[in-house]
Amino acid sequence: MLKKINLQSVGDKKMVSSLSISQNYWENITLEENDLNFLYNHLLENEIPLTVQELSDIFIRHRIKNEIDTLKKQQEGIGTIYLPKGRYQVNQKLLFPAMNWQEGTVINCRSGHNPQYPPFDVIEVEFADASHKQFAANLQDHKLNQPLSINFEDPQLKPDLVKAKYGEKIAGILTKSLESNPDLVQIANQWFPRALLVDITLGHLNLAEAILDMAGGGPLSTKQLLEQLDIKQDVNPRLIEFSLNLALHEDGRFDEVGPTGEIIWYLRRLEPESVQKPPVFLNYFPVEYNHTAILPALRMFGSTVIDELEPEQITSSVSSGEITIPLIYPHLRAGTLPLIGVVQSILPTAIQSPRVLFNFLDGETGKKFIGWVVRPNHYVFGLRDWYLEQKLIPGSIIKLSKGNSPDEIVVKVEKKRASREWIRTLMVGSDGGIVFAMLKQIIPSSIDERMAIAVPDPEALDQLWKQSTYTRMPLPKVVRLMTRELAKLSPQSHVHAQELYAAVNLVKRCPPGLLLSILFEDGWAKHAGDLYFRLSDDTTEEL
Repeated sequence: MLKKINLQSVGDKKMVSSLSISQNYWENITLEENDLNFLYNHLLENEIPLTVQELSDIFIRHRIKNEIDTLKKQQEGIGTIYLPKGRYQVNQKLLFPAMNWQEGTVINCRSGHNPQYPPFDVIEVEFADASHKQFAANLQDHKLNQPLSINFEDPQLKPDLVKAKYGEKIAGILTKSLESNPDLVQIANQWFPRALLVDITLGHLNLAEAILDMAGGGPLSTKQLLEQLDIKQDVNPRLIEFSLNLALHEDGRFDEVGPTGEIIWYLRRLEPESVQKPPVFLNYFPVEYNHTAILPALRMFGSTVIDELEPEQITSSVSSGEITIPLIYPHLRAGTLPLIGVVQSILPTAIQSPRVLFNFLDGETGKKFIGWVVRPNHYVFGLRDWYLEQKLIPGSIIKLSKGNSPDEIVVKVEKKRASREWIRTLMVGSDGGIVFAMLKQIIPSSIDERMAIAVPDPEALDQLWKQSTYTRMPLPKVVRLMTRELAKLSPQSHVHAQELYAAVNLVKRCPPGLLLSILFEDGWAKHAGDLYFRLSDDTTEEL
């Protein structure tokens, strides 16, 4: 590595410089083969699995030690540095720190005289540009008589400061290098040499399956499993735990469902079906469109609208740590929530685990029930029964906030005195046709006025999904149909895009961005200002 020499000023005079590493040393850090060998040997010698953060800390300290050793060697072999106390000979070459480390040659030496100083010498030095300068020599008492030193106070040589500023960057670089090493294995962000793993047999794994089966599938921690498994080894307990975790991870029967920093196991075959694969109501077949073009309109949607299918999250309402979400029918029916943006920020997550188990807490009753974060498909599962208990409808507003523990999320609705209110109501005909009417319905909790739609016959609507009546229909056709039906409820025959978004999702999964793209780009929809649209005059009734 290139070393840099720093000049330090004291008053109006420059002191002898101190040695340090380059100021962009950690910014441009790369891992070398000897670094990886050092970390591998460290794991071998200590026999303790370590996280990438722990390995990063070890790496930083190792590199700093190596650089200090290099600086010491440089300090010893840098050449003869001019100091006022030195005695120098003609033709001797010297380095001058106060002159940007220029090298000069002594061409003359004579006695000097100054009543303020004891006897001393004066040397004349010639530099590469042919200039000559005179310097005091053999002068023992002078503030510049300090040897070249290493700047141990440089922040670049302070492990804690380096870790605070560059730790995340180094961990990322280190992770890539560790992943390319076939001799290392990793589970739950911990790394260890494969050669030193404790032998976990098929019998151990079969017994672990039986233990989890008796626990209803789980969840159980690794320590809870070890208490019932006969794995007696005269090795570090952390190594036994790591070995079991890896064996379980590599066996398809088991699913690691703990949040970051916690390892919890569940039997995959006993997980809810909607955790293993998305419910039919959330199935979406991506359609390409110009998302950038509709962003200004998309940002005009209600601030609480949150959709996991949006590539750029719509601004969400967050106050006092509470997230407000109006439900669309697919999530209401599936018992799920979108996992994106601010919702994702308050829910438990994991580095590797695709599914994370946690607890919902009813904010009104204090009742707890299990929830699942399904990271690959961007939804949260486990609310179906709670939705039914609360008598929620599409457009009902729920509120989420963090609980008292990391694995607890408080969910609640804002109750109000039950009363009959005029509300858009979906009617499903015997032929599968749909119409909307304004009817009085009992609404026991807060709703989003634009997105609220009562569904008196959910079984009939379910049949439309089961028979793929609308899910197989081209989306533009579904949007036209819904626009026509909703327009009948408006004296101006106008339909707001947010109302249409809620209505289309009654029968077919559709993100708001794609809906807006259809409305703006298809000729049958006429923009009436704001986010209002209506059917153009030449649109036929035939769909």
